[in-house]
Amino acid sequence: MADEKKMTLEEVNQYMQEKCGFVPRMFKIINTVTPEPGRTFADFYASIFGDGALSKSVKELMFMSGGVAYCSPRCIIHVVPAINAGATSEQVFEAASVGMILAGFVPNGPGIPYAFEYALKCIDIDAKFRKGEEWEYLPTTKFDHGVY
Repeated sequence: MADEKKMTLEEVNQYMQEKCGFVPRMFKIINTVTPEPGRTFADFYASIFGDGALSKSVKELMFMSGGVAYCSPRCIIHVVPAINAGATSEQVFEAASVGMILAGFVPNGPGIPYAFEYALKCIDIDAKFRKGEEWEYLPTTKFDHGVY
């Protein structure tokens, strides 16, 4: 990659959007300093989440479901690339439901009642994203520098 043109912030964010379906929050910061990690991460992400034996939308729903099961506010963002890859609202609901049940079987995990809130948040994000409305998948960090 030494002879490749260095990407600008806008170019790397667009590249990540195309490869990942979103720009992860941490890369909205990292990309302002240097674009190379963003490009590298996007290529890695696309190699894992691209269509294969399982479709991209199924892989994104699996990741979102795991985020529900572990009550990970940063993992449920995968509802957005799942939608962008063709997932329906019904599929988001079912995957979120599976994650909610899985939470009851995670050793020392959060349990179903807590994961229920994350499942509801996935459904909320789905509805707002499809309407083009603003949504937030987790509270803004106290280190907000206004670039999110």
